[in-house]
Amino acid sequence: MSHKVEILTTPSCGNCNLVEKILNELNILYEIIDVTEKPEYLEKYPIFTAPGIVIDDKLEFTGIPKKHEILEKLS
Repeated sequence: MSHKVEILTTPSCGNCNLVEKILNELNILYEIIDVTEKPEYLEKYPIFTAPGIVIDDKLEFTGIPKKHEILEKLS
C-alpha cells in the first residue's frame, strides 16, 4: 500500500535534512512542504517546531522520529 508522506518544514529548519535522510534511507517517497509558503498547512497541522511529518493526511510526528517509529506508522 502506498502512503502519502509530507515533511512540513521552514527555511531555518536544521533537523529537516535529517528527516529527509532517514526517509531516503528507508526508500520512502515524500513531498516537502514549506509552511512559510503554504500557511494553510499550519492551520490544518498546528506544529510549533519543524519538522512535522504527515502520513496520509494525519500529523504523526514533530521533530525527528526513529526509523522504527516511521516504519510502524507505515505498516
